[in-house]
Amino acid sequence: MEEYTVIIVDDHPLFREGVRSVIDAEEDLNVLAEGTSGEDGVQLIRELRPMVALVDVNLPAMNGMQVTRQIVGERIATSIVLLTAYDDVEQVLHAFSAGASAYCSKDVEAGKLVDIVRQVARGFFVVGDQVFDKEGLEAWLSQGVEAVRRPHVEGDKEAFTPLSPREMEILQFVTRGMSNKEIAAKLGISHQTVKNHMTAILHKLDVEDRTQAAVYALRHGWVRLQDTRK
Repeated sequence: MEEYTVIIVDDHPLFREGVRSVIDAEEDLNVLAEGTSGEDGVQLIRELRPMVALVDVNLPAMNGMQVTRQIVGERIATSIVLLTAYDDVEQVLHAFSAGASAYCSKDVEAGKLVDIVRQVARGFFVVGDQVFDKEGLEAWLSQGVEAVRRPHVEGDKEAFTPLSPREMEILQFVTRGMSNKEIAAKLGISHQTVKNHMTAILHKLDVEDRTQAAVYALRHGWVRLQDTRK
């Protein structure tokens, strides 16, 4: 029997325990480790090279989307399954554009989660009840972008690409109420560079101003409310 190795990354102990009990109940699935933050997840994936990583989207500091982009950028073969309480069309498109192999709600049934782990470990992609190979996913993703694209970004698929790590960092500071000047000083970059990043953020999120960008990030679980009080 082939064994599929798994890590779990979530900052809620009870949720991790529940997921681990589901995975451990299967003879062909083996949980190698657990992490509580995005940084933990990246480090564990680098060290253990699990076949599958179950990663919460809404992690403190480095979120699940950023973890996915980091691992994909490093060309590590681990398949990322993003777990979330924010299940909407745009977020799903973001997840697969970032390189996730599956995206599902945290209230997924145990049997379904086990099936997803096995499917992505075998190199497939799971979207809802659909299972795709690489070509099938690309076709689905293209159709999805076409279906939800806003009129004034017609032809611009970049609107559905997750923000870069630097853009996400700046957006986190925006949600704390920091000005461009304060952000520039914090990051050691120029005021103009921050303005350029903000322009890109507003364009990618298709919002009018900084406040809307912050609300968008909070609503989609990219930034946590407690982060705004630091």
